[in-house]
Amino acid sequence: MEGGAYGAGKAGGAFDPHTLVRQPHTILRVVSWVFSIVVFGSIVNEGYLNSNSGGETFCIYNRNPSACSYGVTVGVLAFLTCLLYLALDVYFPQISSVKDRKKAVLSDIGVSAFWAFLWFVGFCFLANQWQVSKPKDNPMNEGTDAARAAITFSFFSIFTWAGQAVLAFQRYQIGADSALFSQDYMDPSQDSSMPYAPYVEPSAGPDPAGMGGTYQQPANAFDTEPQGYQSQGY
Repeated sequence: MEGGAYGAGKAGGAFDPHTLVRQPHTILRVVSWVFSIVVFGSIVNEGYLNSNSGGETFCIYNRNPSACSYGVTVGVLAFLTCLLYLALDVYFPQISSVKDRKKAVLSDIGVSAFWAFLWFVGFCFLANQWQVSKPKDNPMNEGTDAARAAITFSFFSIFTWAGQAVLAFQRYQIGADSALFSQDYMDPSQDSSMPYAPYVEPSAGPDPAGMGGTYQQPANAFDTEPQGYQSQGY
């Protein structure tokens, strides 16, 4: 992924909409968001039929209210979850804390995998209830297209959310392998253990060696051995 860390861009960087819309995980979020609208919208609008005996309504999926309730609940919550993580994608490049970035990516993995499981359960539940529905309950075949659409897009949602989990796991691996996002990483300019460079006195004139003048202590400037007395001849 871009930046070689937990997401695109540099930590604390400015928001770039062009980079955001090109990210695969963001594209999958938008697709999942649309699929969730199709699922709960189809059930809410045409998933409840009027009974012939009175004004009561019943669920198109084998008259099982739990089937319709599950589809609507999962669809609405998935819709809100997509909005939440789309907002996180927008804010993510501005997160400078390594721990916060790591938590965001880990939550993306867990939440996406969880929603893939919920959509799998929803697809199996709705498909089973639709299969055992009695034709006499809906002789005019009202809402059948909407019922099939909810089942179809529940199936598609399994893969879009699973894809988000896989991409988030790849982002986590890239960040974990990057030295920049290691907890042991230290900016070399802030490392006090680095040895200091030797002092070199600048040379006022041309220096043949190209290294400048260096200070050297005179050989006998601080000679501690006593000098012998020598008498002077007169």
